[in-house]
Amino acid sequence: MQLDHTFTVPAAPDDAWRLFHDLARVAPCMPGAVLDTLDGDAFTGRVKVKVGAVQMSYRGEGTVTRDAAARSMRLALTGSETRGAGTASATVTADLEPDPAGTRVRVRTDLDITGRPAQFGRGIMTEVGDRIVGQFAGRLEELLSDPQGAATAAPVAAAATEPEAVDLGAAALPVLVRRAAVPVAVVLAAVVLVRLLGRRGR
Repeated sequence: MQLDHTFTVPAAPDDAWRLFHDLARVAPCMPGAVLDTLDGDAFTGRVKVKVGAVQMSYRGEGTVTRDAAARSMRLALTGSETRGAGTASATVTADLEPDPAGTRVRVRTDLDITGRPAQFGRGIMTEVGDRIVGQFAGRLEELLSDPQGAATAAPVAAAATEPEAVDLGAAALPVLVRRAAVPVAVVLAAVVLVRLLGRRGR
């Protein structure tokens, strides 16, 4: 599954590029994620997601490669459920470009996921992704607004630190409701019609 997202951060491309080098500060901006270890361009971490009353935790690892001339970075990620058979792997490419508002970040994700989240179709996953990327961009903006934000690295999380679950159910609900609006309206109309006919018959 391929997902494409674009967002803008209020910083010059060189400043944004330097920040994207600092995974210890950027990783906590991603909803539901905790960075556990960081060794050069290799890292491990955890992600927790919530779909309704069901929570799923993933533990995984990744590597990052960068092209400074093109201001492009590529993350190779793999993970698996800590309690379950679900797996996830992704290749994420982020390209930074100058923009009148600062820096435009184009993100392309090639995602392969199994287990319960795979039940969502591509359309829903795209819109859920839009919401998550929007939260990520907002946190990056807050980080960039801190004068020391791009200069001081945050500590890697302690092993006992639990990520705050990102609620995919809440993010997907408006999409599901919107897509189901017409069928639901038809069913409700049919129910009302049946009741009216039943009253007239009596």
